[in-house]
Amino acid sequence: MSMLALLRRLRPASPPLTAPGSRPGNGAADARGPILTCRGVDVAYDKVQVLFGVDFEVGRDEIVALLGTNGAGKSTLLRAIAGLVQPMHGAVHFEDRDITHLDAAQTARLGIVQVPGGKAVFPTVSVGDHFKAAAWLFANEPAATVEARTEAVLDRFPVLRQRWGEMAGNLSGGEQQQLALGMAFIARPRLLIIDELSLGLAPTIVEQLLAMVRAIHAEGCPVILVEQSVNVALTLASRAYFMEKGEVRFSGPTADLLERGDILRSVFLRGASSVAATAPPPAPATAATTIATSNGGSPATSTAAPLLEVDGLSKRFGGVSAVRDVTFTLEPDRILGLIGPNGAGKTTIFDLVSGLLPVDSGRIHLKGVDITGWPGHRRAEFGLARSFQDARIFPSLTVAENLAIGLERHVETRDHLAALLDLPAIQASERNVAYTVEDLIDLLALGAYRDKFVFELSTGTRRIVDLAMAMAHDPDVLLLDEPSSGIAQRETEALAPLLKRLRVETGCAMLVIEHDMPLITSISDEIIALDLGSVVVRGTPSEVTSHPQVITSYLGGDIAIINRSGVTREAANASA
Repeated sequence: MSMLALLRRLRPASPPLTAPGSRPGNGAADARGPILTCRGVDVAYDKVQVLFGVDFEVGRDEIVALLGTNGAGKSTLLRAIAGLVQPMHGAVHFEDRDITHLDAAQTARLGIVQVPGGKAVFPTVSVGDHFKAAAWLFANEPAATVEARTEAVLDRFPVLRQRWGEMAGNLSGGEQQQLALGMAFIARPRLLIIDELSLGLAPTIVEQLLAMVRAIHAEGCPVILVEQSVNVALTLASRAYFMEKGEVRFSGPTADLLERGDILRSVFLRGASSVAATAPPPAPATAATTIATSNGGSPATSTAAPLLEVDGLSKRFGGVSAVRDVTFTLEPDRILGLIGPNGAGKTTIFDLVSGLLPVDSGRIHLKGVDITGWPGHRRAEFGLARSFQDARIFPSLTVAENLAIGLERHVETRDHLAALLDLPAIQASERNVAYTVEDLIDLLALGAYRDKFVFELSTGTRRIVDLAMAMAHDPDVLLLDEPSSGIAQRETEALAPLLKRLRVETGCAMLVIEHDMPLITSISDEIIALDLGSVVVRGTPSEVTSHPQVITSYLGGDIAIINRSGVTREAANASA
């Protein structure tokens, strides 16, 4: 027998294509037990072990939540199930078949479909071509069947119909997640795995996505949901697993989980205290850092000249107005929040202010200087720093090395010959950078990750490194794009007091985009609500979140989804 023939015999056959509701695994097959079983699964990346003897199973009619802290191994377990990584030990069975060492293409043919967290689409491929790619398993299926399922997705997410011919990279984060979940629906999964459903999304978008997940589940498809928000996960799931440091710490019905305060506290709610314990004490008050406070500990209205002034800012992409005549100011020692539905223009405003995009009209002033025509690097040198939602840092460098790069503009000696000869001036400059790196690591509690490569870190830890790199610039104005995106519940709890401390200790003003409503309302002195590229209202957090148009366009009606982290303004002020 030839090697090719042998490989064909070893390759698993494609499952039969059945109509919704009559797929294998329903009915009498339920008596055979769980559809997915993991027993004693160990996984390592190079020499670093990530999973330790994980036991996990999913019933044939279940939605199971997989929760835990950053770096707990949740995404690694999903990758092992989907065939993206190979376990060292243990076994994974799907439909009574050993799939432990199958690759991703083979598991997909068996009906295991994964929606990855963050980047789940191809930015240079059109929306329409994504739907064609989603049907790759059904080449022999009647075209009308695939078209019917495509129409069902477009009816549920009409914005995808409107943007059918556009590149997916031009979609907002919420629209990209709609596209990814719609592709999963077309693929007719027998097991759907979703990693970070609500990552960086507005509450109304999350509600729409939850409805699609329920529709897929209603067709008889079990679901595994990895979600940093306890509220969102438990809105869907009947059973949950909690992981920490590569091990399962709890498994059982969600009703039992809600009664286990010890588990919730130990896994999710240590945030503020854990950061406070590892961070240095606040610096002594000085003229530069002392701020007047009013009710709730927020700074009183500042009478100082604005640090950042945006006047009549507008931007169009083809025939679409992404930003329309936006005007606002940001005063010293203030935190100004930006909220709005996905596609409202928030990130576009950041791109315009930071110099990544040219403005069509309007002016931008920083510290009284017109910077409208300046390139991004010159704005950074002048005191404007920015973080990105997808944490754009160097994966092949360590955390300490990334922070050192963030300090590049503060290097005092830049002479190449002096560096070659290792002169005293160079040594002094390098010592200053090293001291500052250690200070940032201590401030943001990154000591455990100091010498780890960034590609080894979880999404949430990369977010904290990205924040540290932004702070390394010693900015006057800091733009934070979704600081809680992808970080675990306890880190979200810690983020509010941490940001307020950074504002006090560094004296920088912050402009923050955030979809986690408890977080943004707890840290912001004022909030601007946007919709369709325009300002709807600016005011205190309570004024903005009670505005009728904000409630309709952004917040929606599901309080469990709105209160995604559980942080409250009172709790944040008490911890700060």
